[in-house]
Amino acid sequence: MRLHNKEVLTWTKFSTDKKMGKVLITQKRSTIKRPENQKRTIKALGLGKINRSVEKELTPSIDGMIKTVGHLVEVKEL
Repeated sequence: MRLHNKEVLTWTKFSTDKKMGKVLITQKRSTIKRPENQKRTIKALGLGKINRSVEKELTPSIDGMIKTVGHLVEVKEL
């Protein structure tokens, strides 16, 4: 998957922060007709229904999950 320059800068910002911040992850799109790994990632993040939100500590593993399902969720820094 190729990211646009703007997206690359956004993810670089998240991954280079010294202090692990918190993020609010909100599911915005359905997992119907999505690959199984994306469905499992949404469930692992604690989501599953549209407009459900969870607050997570931004670690490298959570960052990777967000990248996997970035087109299904909305992420806000807290």
